[in-house]
Amino acid sequence: MFDGLSSKLDGAFKSIRGRGVLNEKDIQNTMKSVRMALLEADVQFKVAKDFCNRVAERSLGESVLKSLTPDQQIIKIVNEELTATMGSSASEINLKAAPPVIIMLVGLQGSGKTTTIGKLGKYLRKEKKRNPLLVPADVYRPAAIAQLKTLGKQLDISVFDSSADQDPVDIAKMALEYAGNHGFDTILLDTAGRLQIDQELMSELQEISDAIEPHEILLVADAMTGQEAVNVALGFDQQLDIDGLILTKLDGDARGGAALSMKAVTGKPIKFIGVGEKLDALQVFHPERMSSRILQMGDMLGLIEKATQEVDMVEAEKLQKKIKKNELDLEDFLGQMKMIKKMGSIGSIASMIPGMSKLTKKLDNEQAEKEMKRLESIILSMTLVERRNPGVINGSRRKRIAKGSGTKVEDVNKLLKQFLEMKKMMKKMTKGGLGNMKGLLGGKGMPDISSLK
Repeated sequence: MFDGLSSKLDGAFKSIRGRGVLNEKDIQNTMKSVRMALLEADVQFKVAKDFCNRVAERSLGESVLKSLTPDQQIIKIVNEELTATMGSSASEINLKAAPPVIIMLVGLQGSGKTTTIGKLGKYLRKEKKRNPLLVPADVYRPAAIAQLKTLGKQLDISVFDSSADQDPVDIAKMALEYAGNHGFDTILLDTAGRLQIDQELMSELQEISDAIEPHEILLVADAMTGQEAVNVALGFDQQLDIDGLILTKLDGDARGGAALSMKAVTGKPIKFIGVGEKLDALQVFHPERMSSRILQMGDMLGLIEKATQEVDMVEAEKLQKKIKKNELDLEDFLGQMKMIKKMGSIGSIASMIPGMSKLTKKLDNEQAEKEMKRLESIILSMTLVERRNPGVINGSRRKRIAKGSGTKVEDVNKLLKQFLEMKKMMKKMTKGGLGNMKGLLGGKGMPDISSLK
């Protein structure tokens, strides 16, 4: 996500980094490079131009030019302006209306609308303690209704029983009545899409909106389409007056232009972003965190939230005590790897840690995942005694473990060496204050991934 833009912005700041004195020409040249970086990331031209003008104007102020660290001052300004461009602060769904709250999702075909309905349902149930009803009203796309029913079954979320021979407006009205009679406090309405915006589509969506008066209309847009996503958002907003957007596929090769341009062009906030295929890969969009990640400053708050969701606090307390006593064993090591896998890819986690973004560029995520699986298979080939007391693993045991895991003795040796190094590192860091690490990761440390490159 935004790797290309991050690299180019980093290059734009190289000429001023570490300089004690800057002049107007230095700032102009830097802003020229920043503008090119934004345009290459598919940011809308006027948005890029206005952004650079604001940064340049603030950077030419006396507080920057006479600062002892003008480069850091300018990057701080860029960070603040990036955040403002994307919406300043998170804008979540308004759930304060009398139930059932109706959320209508619209968008073109292929934007990931139906899958997003499932993700949003899971998010609302888990994070907001809501009781959502998924409503399939796309009667045109083959298997759209069946797809949403399958998602509902996977998530154990109720799906309204509609069929392709019904009228979408009737489905919406009947679903509203059903939700009111059966205790559902939220309706998530999946509507039909087209390959492009046309009057027939908009007329139908307007009829549905008039019939049920949704509390929020959210556009699901594909970030991979770049500037086209912004144009689509403008088209839907003019016809339906949307309340916000959900950008999908931001985990792919999206250059980031849609996310950076959307709020400035449409005036409507990005409320969520889709960052993967899994049904929990939906995140609230935080402009300030996204800006920090673009500028390679990390996103520690996001990392902490991820960790908090996956950490068992009882187990965390136990591990905390073992770290303090330097009693970690290979069972704990295995648990750390499983925890990291739950949180996401190695690269996505590393990109959230300040100063680690450059490592992620060298990190082959696919290779890292394979390495994690290999280490896991080696540990699982050990007996419980061996895992809890690696010191008993002699030559013959190493051969047996290697054979059982489909690896070489050298791989087993490498794992054991890596584990011992991690224990030493933990011991040193504990003396230096690692005892409060649970404040960051709920008590769980992270295994040494330095070899996973």
